[in-house]
Amino acid sequence: MPASKKTSAKSAGDKRVTSPTAAKRARPTRPTQPAQPATEARALMRGTRQSPYKMRLVIDQIRGKDVNEALALLTFSKKHAAKQISKTLKSAVANAEQAARAANAGLDVDALYIKHAVINEGPKLKRFMPAAQGRATPIQKRTSQVKIGVAEREGGGR
Repeated sequence: MPASKKTSAKSAGDKRVTSPTAAKRARPTRPTQPAQPATEARALMRGTRQSPYKMRLVIDQIRGKDVNEALALLTFSKKHAAKQISKTLKSAVANAEQAARAANAGLDVDALYIKHAVINEGPKLKRFMPAAQGRATPIQKRTSQVKIGVAEREGGGR
């Protein structure tokens, strides 16, 4: 009788792992992230061939500003990073429009502002340069990752 109770407990949906090899194969489930509202969107550019320090000088100028104001500032900036950041910002605005269209919601593009703007360091390209007396010196060519998030302002104004 006790043996039948054991098997009935397992057949009732007990999800314990029985063997050590099955425990290694069992993968934990990932928590699902909540979907972003239609009024928010983000864009990511990886592998930008410029150092993060130089990119941060530009992105600090536009953080928190309206999208139209930021695009105007980037258009007339002399920095090379401005072109890369401008591409990413335009992509984030397009993603916001697409999300609003998919959710069948209205979106005022003029009410969008830069909610989140970060420059992270990407992988370094490692090279060598010839030096004096037959030596070689290492060179690190740095890359950047640009992350921009846009959101719609409440009420449409500042």
